Amino acid sequence: MPRAKRRPVTFATVRKLALALPDTEESTSYGTPAFKVRGKLFARLHDSGESLVVKVDLDEREILLRTDPKSFHITDHYLRYPFLLVRLAAVSEPVLRERLEESWRRSAPKRLVAAFDAA
Repeated sequence: MPRAKRRPVTFATVRKLALALPDTEESTSYGTPAFKVRGKLFARLHDSGESLVVKVDLDEREILLRTDPKSFHITDHYLRYPFLLVRLAAVSEPVLRERLEESWRRSAPKRLVAAFDAA
């Protein structure tokens, strides 16, 4: 049985998923489209236009880089910062959703996260 083709993830997909998170607004960061929660950055389009920059726990980043190097990568610029780059052409929509939500949680106020979890 042939496998179903995966729909490619685009920045429009990113926008849809990010704006579905509470109190998210579209903005810019370093001249690229970005998403913020109550003014705090949680995702932005990388300068390359091919990857999304998201916040991540540094230990989790190492695991993701090892287990899925097609979807995730890092540049020298981000080595000392808690960020991860997500290749839009390689990542699945469910994985992107998970990464965006985790990044949102790292930027959102604790009360907003608690309200989101309770909903």
